[in-house]
Amino acid sequence: MRILVIGESCTDVYQYGDCTRLCPEAPVPVFKAASDKTTNPGMAMNVWRNINSIADFRCDIETNDNWQEITKTRCVDIRTNYIIVRIDSMDNDYKHCNVDKLDLSQYDVVVISDYDKGFLTEQDIHQIGYESKVTFLDTKKILGDWCNTISYIKINEFEYEKTKHKLNDKLNEKMIITLGPNGAMHKGVIYPVPKVEIKDTSGAGDTFVASLAATYAQTGNIEASIKQANKNATMVVQRKGVSVV
Repeated sequence: MRILVIGESCTDVYQYGDCTRLCPEAPVPVFKAASDKTTNPGMAMNVWRNINSIADFRCDIETNDNWQEITKTRCVDIRTNYIIVRIDSMDNDYKHCNVDKLDLSQYDVVVISDYDKGFLTEQDIHQIGYESKVTFLDTKKILGDWCNTISYIKINEFEYEKTKHKLNDKLNEKMIITLGPNGAMHKGVIYPVPKVEIKDTSGAGDTFVASLAATYAQTGNIEASIKQANKNATMVVQRKGVSVV
């Protein structure tokens, strides 16, 4: 059994600290950094990390070589857990992926984690879907006929509401819609989750799609996969920062 993750990656940094006063020079909060700081691979790399923590089979990744240099630093108030500011570095420095060089036939499942930074085009994603056995897509692009070759599409409720009027019946059947604290929906069926104390939703979508793909690779059952994805995503939102199952 083998899975491939394709998509852009970065380094996620969480800098915790105190934010208790306003700056005298401008109406902005003063953030006093504490020693509490976490640094982890993010975006597609976080999907890959989650699959490797869940599955006992091989998972490969095709991503940008410079992911360690591209950083997203979130300054977080340690008292409220609110993100005060996010600082992005080199966020436009993603080289295009050469999809033609990939031997997709060797993989049972392919996960596309597309942040629409130029690493993959619509045509690339269409080609990946056409050449792969089973594909799961999580994208920031506006959906359209170009993703007809994809097996399943993970999308959050807000994104779905913006794009559903453009989707045909075939695409709607592929949709797995995450509903935040209400779980997920597929083909009109809602898969609920228990109520928990949410500390941070960052990376929860990565955990969801990773769990979806890993479970499907093992079972071939999309309902069981959605339930497991719900369970794992519910676990990570109860922790601070981007974490894996």
